[in-house]
Amino acid sequence: MLHTRAGRVLILFAAGVLPAWTQAPAPARPQLPPPRLQSPEVQPDLRVTFRFRAPNAKFVVVNREGLQAPLPMQKDAQGVWSVTTDPLPPDFYGYSFVADGVSLIDPSNPLIKPNLLFPQSMMHVPGPASLPWEVNDVPHGTIHHHFYRSAAVGDDRDYYVYTPPGYDAQQAYPVLCLLHGYSDDASAWTAVGRAHVILDNLIAQGKVRPMIVVMPLGYGAPEILTEGFAAFQHPELVRRNFDKFREALLNEVIPQVEKTYHLASGRDQWAIAGLSMGGAESLYTGLNDLDRFAWIGAFSTGGLGEKFDEEFPDLDAKANSRLRLLWIACGTEDRLWEANRRFRQWLTSKGVRHTAIDTLGAHTWMVWRRNLANFAPLLFRGGGSSAP
Repeated sequence: MLHTRAGRVLILFAAGVLPAWTQAPAPARPQLPPPRLQSPEVQPDLRVTFRFRAPNAKFVVVNREGLQAPLPMQKDAQGVWSVTTDPLPPDFYGYSFVADGVSLIDPSNPLIKPNLLFPQSMMHVPGPASLPWEVNDVPHGTIHHHFYRSAAVGDDRDYYVYTPPGYDAQQAYPVLCLLHGYSDDASAWTAVGRAHVILDNLIAQGKVRPMIVVMPLGYGAPEILTEGFAAFQHPELVRRNFDKFREALLNEVIPQVEKTYHLASGRDQWAIAGLSMGGAESLYTGLNDLDRFAWIGAFSTGGLGEKFDEEFPDLDAKANSRLRLLWIACGTEDRLWEANRRFRQWLTSKGVRHTAIDTLGAHTWMVWRRNLANFAPLLFRGGGSSAP
């Protein structure tokens, strides 16, 4: 008979009985993640359902680009918040969830609207092939991404170049410098604005001359981002941002692009346009350098200020013989519409011919995609159309 502890354990083991202090803990069951949500879900009737899992949240809404009021969401028994919109016009929309005051991207959606201050998720409400930003079975151009060290600004930065379908290095192409808005980065016109898709479609339809599009980073003073939109209350900072951007564009980006691509020479082959802050930069750069640019566009111009005589000291009616197109557009629901109207009135007082475009919509990409689709076909044509 065994009297040692080891002996007792052997006996108990043989009998299939072990005391509690010898039993190994049962392995923990792996906790499965909750089922993945489908969000956003675009219905056949173009209504959109958003879903967001947040069982501990007290109040969740959807902020959607172009919509003034947020959409309140409702929570179900599983802690999933949801809301379904009315039918939406086909387009691309930025949106975010706001849960108890905290803005969040949609974790169920990999499509992101990039932005240096306010990144959002992005959704596509598909439309007919006739919409210029819809991908069609047409020849496609190429987007090139370049990096360089800026001596003018003192940082490392990037720019993008679009070359049209069938780009031929032996052929000289006209050039559009296309500028993004405040808080965007250099990818904005392709990642969000769909500029490459718009141009592919318009070129295939014969509405636009094949062109090269240069899309630079728009900050001559990157510190303008640190204060948010309050930065535009500091005229010296805004002016430095415009001055240094112009220097970087004219003395660094354009010379590099000229070395890499075959660009047409002569001011009639060069255009500049932009949205919001980029609209102000296109006006400030283009109207003060008519030896370079004959075609100028501004979409929802912001940040230009009110001292137009100081910003454009040499601009008067004599510019009309050199401007092929001065095209100034703004959404009628845009908070900047009144400022754009005042600038147009100042141009009229100086005898400078321009095309004034008022469109439905607010300060959104839905307006600016349409602006580009309407502006690009006017470029590098015979007559120009700077009507008063």
